[in-house]
Amino acid sequence: MSEPSSAPSPLPLNSFATWAPLLRAWAGEGGEEPVRLAGAVGRNGWRSSPGARPHGRASAAEREAVERVRDALVVAGVESVTFSARIAPSGRTRLRVTGPAAAVESGPAGGALLLVEGAVPEPWRRLPDPVPDARPARSGDAAALERRLRERLPGAAGAGEEEIAATEERLGLRLPDELRALYRVVRGRREDWGQDVRAGDAAYDAVGCELLPLDDLYVADAASRPAPWRFAACEAAVTPPGAAVQHLVGSPGWIVFGDNGGGDRLAVDLTPGPTGHTGQIVLLSHESFLGAELVADSLTDLVRGVEPRGRRRLRSSERGGGPAVAHVNVAHLRSVEAAAHPGLEVLCVGVWDDPPVDLTPVVGLPRLRTLTAYPGTLADPRQIGRLTGLEYLEVGPAEWRALLDAKAVPRGLAAVGITTHGLRDHERLVDLSNEILALWGRPPIVRTVVDGDLWPAPSA
Repeated sequence: MSEPSSAPSPLPLNSFATWAPLLRAWAGEGGEEPVRLAGAVGRNGWRSSPGARPHGRASAAEREAVERVRDALVVAGVESVTFSARIAPSGRTRLRVTGPAAAVESGPAGGALLLVEGAVPEPWRRLPDPVPDARPARSGDAAALERRLRERLPGAAGAGEEEIAATEERLGLRLPDELRALYRVVRGRREDWGQDVRAGDAAYDAVGCELLPLDDLYVADAASRPAPWRFAACEAAVTPPGAAVQHLVGSPGWIVFGDNGGGDRLAVDLTPGPTGHTGQIVLLSHESFLGAELVADSLTDLVRGVEPRGRRRLRSSERGGGPAVAHVNVAHLRSVEAAAHPGLEVLCVGVWDDPPVDLTPVVGLPRLRTLTAYPGTLADPRQIGRLTGLEYLEVGPAEWRALLDAKAVPRGLAAVGITTHGLRDHERLVDLSNEILALWGRPPIVRTVVDGDLWPAPSA
């Protein structure tokens, strides 16, 4: 009896045979002129340069070709690579594969250059402000909560004191009395319900959320909500004076215990905002990596279905950092002067149809830490050298060239980006990136050149 056939082993990442099917899928049948392609492939996505492939859904051949490259990524232990190719009418092809890059954030579209190992944007370093006058809500009543839950969930399997103590030791804090009472009644383990779907539904109805097992409780600190530098650096963790919840990425006082069924997490908040209550319940959206929304003044109120009373819900603009983040473009502020004030943390210069802007009004601002600007929007890119407090900078290749030539790159930067319009040949971009990385002694981006014949395709 013959041995069962097994799937072929993935080819090496830098083998021409690994990439040839994808290049054929994107280049089509070629023509009388050379074809130029550029793209990126990661474990979780891919993209190609505009016009490199037909519009619409990816074909089965294209999907199979991408999977071929992804398999090679996995074997090589690489998250993503970018590539460019020049295909002659004869089919002779020069392929350039860029990656891996230890000092570049992973992702199919590339990411920020990481100049300081382990650095995170300022909002991810922000801790809660002390609120010494914060008190639990009057509605919070652990004994009443436990009685109500036992009435609604007779026979539910609860946690013993040893299990609760073990969780507290793992988390490094004592659970609030209401949360202890909840888990004494029902500990949330699916095996406790067996095949009884109604028991799980009853627990959801009684508690008001999908309860996490006691062993899965966690603290939603900043590290639990990671985000790419190029997005995270443009956020601001600013809590308005009338807020019930502190506008933070995470807090050592947010104890996550449940899910709303849609991927959003519920947490007991032990570090409330200026008008909040200790032990209030907040919701952390899975669509955002900063902030939380008040849903109940206490766990007792959540179980009873009582919404917060007498506290104004903040507008989205108030939850987003307010004037600490300024956008100068055709749809928002029309000048840098209008954005300049002592509390400004993030300045984003976008699509612009007026003369390039002067950065003089923001020079010397004490909290300015992020500047992003579309290519061609700055009157004198060398002014960036006077913004000594920057930790993140994202500008176009020409702006970076001006800064490098003038030796005016701010030395306090922790991460940077290079803004380009669409995907082009990556060679100059990689050269520029490596020049920037070298200023901080960071490892360069690896490049590999592979030659091969693309046409005619080998027969099956």
